[in-house]
Amino acid sequence: MLNIIFSRIVIALALLLFSQTNWAATVLVAVASNFSKPMTEIAAAFEKSTGHKAKLSFGSSGKFVSQLENGAPFEVLLSADDKGPQKLEQAGLAVPNSHFTYALGKLVLWSATPGYVDDQGKILSTDGFKHLALADPKLAPYGAAAIEVLKGLNLQDTLKPLLVLGENIAQAHQFVSTGNAELGFVALAQVIENGKIATGSGWIIPSTLHAPIKQDAVLLTLGAENPAAIALLNYLKSAPALAVIEKYGYDLPK
Repeated sequence: MLNIIFSRIVIALALLLFSQTNWAATVLVAVASNFSKPMTEIAAAFEKSTGHKAKLSFGSSGKFVSQLENGAPFEVLLSADDKGPQKLEQAGLAVPNSHFTYALGKLVLWSATPGYVDDQGKILSTDGFKHLALADPKLAPYGAAAIEVLKGLNLQDTLKPLLVLGENIAQAHQFVSTGNAELGFVALAQVIENGKIATGSGWIIPSTLHAPIKQDAVLLTLGAENPAAIALLNYLKSAPALAVIEKYGYDLPK
């Protein structure tokens, strides 16, 4: 009798494992560079919660849109702006009306050197640096926001010769962290830990100095029938995911 019960338990567990293995899927996700840390954490929790896997690629939002227009096989895009996802919907490369804002980005003027950047950004008006890094404004929304800040402070023309452009916000951060640029505009998420700037020094840019950095997600046409893609977008709206997003300094959409 015990052998029969044990055999039934083994069979039931095997069937459960088989069904979960066949149900679980993988989604290919293009992720804006500024969101690499929170998305890596979210993807791990997503897999643990749902069984689905998210394979992440990081880069500039502008480049991802160009790649998708040329046939890149991504199924979900987490952009650093709202224009790219809307453009892809209009081009028939994303599911209509599937885009939504998952985070509101924050820009910071940052240096790897402690005490170098003051809490009001007055260093920008001095001649105490030779290089100012930012992401290419033609490709990266955070770079465009940085240019908007410089224009608003009437410093764009003065500082233009000092600008060092990264392909994306990750490269801009690398320029500063390695000392190739004394300071630069990066995403707060790249330098925050436990609610404050973890290393170096920085000025969190007031949101009044640039347009809102609305970071939108969108379901791409290739992912329309992939249960993992749909599940991931739903998970991004869940309480655990929102807690991670907030932890990295982003504001949440209302």
